[in-house]
Amino acid sequence: MKIVDILRLDSIICDAEAGSKKQLLELLAELAAEKTGLDERLVLDALIERERLGTTGIGRGVALPHTRLAALKRIFCAFVRTKPVDFESVDDKPVDLVFLLLVPEEAGADHLKALARLSRLLRDEKVATALRQVKDPGSVYSLIEENDTDD
Repeated sequence: MKIVDILRLDSIICDAEAGSKKQLLELLAELAAEKTGLDERLVLDALIERERLGTTGIGRGVALPHTRLAALKRIFCAFVRTKPVDFESVDDKPVDLVFLLLVPEEAGADHLKALARLSRLLRDEKVATALRQVKDPGSVYSLIEENDTDD
């Protein structure tokens, strides 16, 4: 499974302006609800509960909020670039690149595979820098498609 298999062009936002971690999670929940038909509050509550277990801010300006949802039928991924937000990341640096991953309860290993692919992609400093510079969702999508390789 490649990232572009679960990320749709209409689930990419390049110019979000969340002022806090809570506002960013609310924005992600709203986007996910709009694209999946799930209840926004259900998504937000699940994301907040996951963050209570430990931050999904993995460092270097990147966060990978993720959770399992019983009501979800298929994996949902979204990308949001925002002005830097304090996300309580492991390196205490603000976050500006966010990939949201929602998976069905029964997704099994697909959840971990998707997280691993996203993490591998974002560890590449050239990709992260390019994600901060591209101007539109189509360019984000193309960049991810070009760099999400199996090597």
